[in-house]
Amino acid sequence: MTTTIRGTVVRILLLSGLGIATVSRPALGQVASPSSLSVHWEELTAADFREGIRRSQGTCLLPFGIMEKHGPHLPLGTDLMNARYAALHAAGREYAVVFPEYYFGQIAEARHEPGTISYSRDLQLALLQETTDEMARNGCKKIVIVNGHGGNEWLLPYFAQTQLEKPHDYVVYIFDKRSPATGGPPQKSSILNWHAGEDETSKMLIARPDTVHLDRAANESGADQHRQNLPEDVYTGIWWYARWPNHYSGEGGLATEELGKFQMDWWVNAVVDVIRAVKADDVSLKLQNEFYEKSQHPLETQP
Repeated sequence: MTTTIRGTVVRILLLSGLGIATVSRPALGQVASPSSLSVHWEELTAADFREGIRRSQGTCLLPFGIMEKHGPHLPLGTDLMNARYAALHAAGREYAVVFPEYYFGQIAEARHEPGTISYSRDLQLALLQETTDEMARNGCKKIVIVNGHGGNEWLLPYFAQTQLEKPHDYVVYIFDKRSPATGGPPQKSSILNWHAGEDETSKMLIARPDTVHLDRAANESGADQHRQNLPEDVYTGIWWYARWPNHYSGEGGLATEELGKFQMDWWVNAVVDVIRAVKADDVSLKLQNEFYEKSQHPLETQP
């Protein structure tokens, strides 16, 4: 049943004869109090969304994941779940509006694995541009892409560079660090820990432990297969498949909640710092506008 208390709609669940109040929502036409204002874009009413944009100072997060195999023991959406965990918890501490699930990135190297969703390169860039344009049209003038997928590490800086092709009234910021360089519990991995290994699995023990199957982690090898012999500075698109055809790099079975908590706490704190820095940034958009103007008249640009 429902009831209204001081303008707030409260749903009551009757469970084993006990009345248990669930999440309170503002009554129609009212705006949630600051303490109860959701950071989830999709959960906000139109009025709450307007308040969220005001409160966030136009700062919005776009957690960016992917759908791909993560060894034999982690879910396909691992990168998405981890990135959203970090973004949502950070936004809960330093308010920002968080865009819904986004997984339309670069993952051609996993097309041979079941469950992979791999979009064409043109669509990846077009959809991301349309998404940030729409976010900006709705008041997000500072868009922070929180990357959770290593395969996007070149796509996203390139996307940010292409924002200079034509004027935009917003700035795209890329944050692409997911683990601290040092510190925390000692790691036990004896092989490269790059994908679904000890680090990533430990994070998932914090973000979504219900989706982790540690008992399956040793069912496949996460060792480097060394199937390509080229100089270190020579790149080919097949390099990942040549080294990790199982789409698994590391030893996921060594994951611990202790390591996951340390790394997730670091990630959340780092995103909080990024949100605060972006809110305080009053230079980037001015410089973009200056650049756009000068790029129309390059012969008039003074040294």
